[in-house]
Amino acid sequence: MAGLTAVHPPAGAVVGTLLDWARDLMEPALRDAVTALPERESRIAGYHRGWHEADGGAREDASSGRGGGKAVRPALVLLAAKAVGAPAACAVPGAVGVELIHDFSLLHDDVIDGDALRRHRPAAWTVYGTPAAVLTGDALLVTALQVLAAAPSSAAGAAVREALGMLGELMRGQSQDVSFETSGRVATEQYLAMAEGKTGALMGCACALGGLLGGAREDRVAGLRDFGRCLGVAFQCVDDLLGIWGTSGRSGKPVGADLAARKKSLPVVAALADDGPAGRRLAALYAQADPFGEAEIALATTLIEEAGGRERTEQQVQRQTSAAMRALTRAEPAAEVYRQMQEIAALLTGRDH
Repeated sequence: MAGLTAVHPPAGAVVGTLLDWARDLMEPALRDAVTALPERESRIAGYHRGWHEADGGAREDASSGRGGGKAVRPALVLLAAKAVGAPAACAVPGAVGVELIHDFSLLHDDVIDGDALRRHRPAAWTVYGTPAAVLTGDALLVTALQVLAAAPSSAAGAAVREALGMLGELMRGQSQDVSFETSGRVATEQYLAMAEGKTGALMGCACALGGLLGGAREDRVAGLRDFGRCLGVAFQCVDDLLGIWGTSGRSGKPVGADLAARKKSLPVVAALADDGPAGRRLAALYAQADPFGEAEIALATTLIEEAGGRERTEQQVQRQTSAAMRALTRAEPAAEVYRQMQEIAALLTGRDH
């Protein structure tokens, strides 16, 4: 991209430019990793990322850009390296590894949740079938660990261990999320623990990998890790809000699907904890055996807001974001890098809901 270097984001860059910088620095190695997969898995991964259509042809939608999401996690990896005084380029293997793991988790999540849309297009499993999508996710996970292990850094082993620890937490969080669907009541503390594993662990790992590959001492890595973990929980809370009060155009997924599946997102958890009339009506609605139609989804949405679920979730977003920024100060980043990471945090937690 004109005006960007392979090492430094431009001073005073707005968040969109930061993400473009991160994508430009990381994507050549990412494409190499995906291209090296077996032909079928490579094709499915490329479709999932929005690089091409299902038949392998170029995408015609001029607004699609380069696809593959916003590259937030790779940006966090690269900025974390800069936060500890290292060149961003040294953390490219971490950025690639994190993005591959993120795509692995999305491919599997869509199958588990039965979500038919991803990034405003048919999800990979609806196009290629469930077995193919699951196997592609598995291939991306294996490749991610291989990329981290091959990083030209004395910290490559530590990076792999960081990723393995994160994956254990991610699997735990995903398992809890699924089990919540059939649980009568879920406490807010249980929900937050799930979110920290399902979403916070990967963002925490992203930030920690940048510090590790940048050669930082452990206390600075810990500050970066905690920043990412808290930010990930805040992001999950915002995602829950968008799942109820957002639009498909904003989220890339069908709005109301979480309520139709009776998922225990935080607004629902908070509303069910309310002992008032709205909370009791919501509990009775969720206890019904019949599937939710449009009328039930609309009623649930109203009851969740009346019972305070929306307000308490927004408060949790602010609480987790504040904790993230306090953790970031422990990493002792340069003022410019602190501001850049703060801008990314604002992007993740300031979406319309």
